[in-house]
Amino acid sequence: QVQLVESGGGLVQAGGSLRLSCAASGRTFSSYAMGWFRQAPGKEREFVARISWSGAYTYYTDSVKGRFTISRDNAKNTVYLQMNSLKPEDTAVYYCAADHTTDWRTTVMLYEYEYWGQGTQVTISS
Repeated sequence: QVQLVESGGGLVQAGGSLRLSCAASGRTFSSYAMGWFRQAPGKEREFVARISWSGAYTYYTDSVKGRFTISRDNAKNTVYLQMNSLKPEDTAVYYCAADHTTDWRTTVMLYEYEYWGQGTQVTISS
């Protein structure tokens, strides 16, 4: 069982930055690949970024490449999403999720992830 708690959301102007954190409970955090997803009002939840259990591999959706960076600190059981050059279209609730695997695959599918956090709101004003 893994519990995930996101933090770091807020309201920023376009062009600004935010860093989201996702703290995980449990002693097996390093055996999970981690992902970030987002859901804008009236839209389906979509993939944002994924990181392997070791942090060696990352994968991003095209719309955030070069602006967002996913990272993790296994000693702190935490995964991060650094978001720079934010745009109004980045406004959404952001969720972290855990996929119990030490294999690497560039999956964007929600069903690959067994555990989800409650989400944190990110609002970008123009």
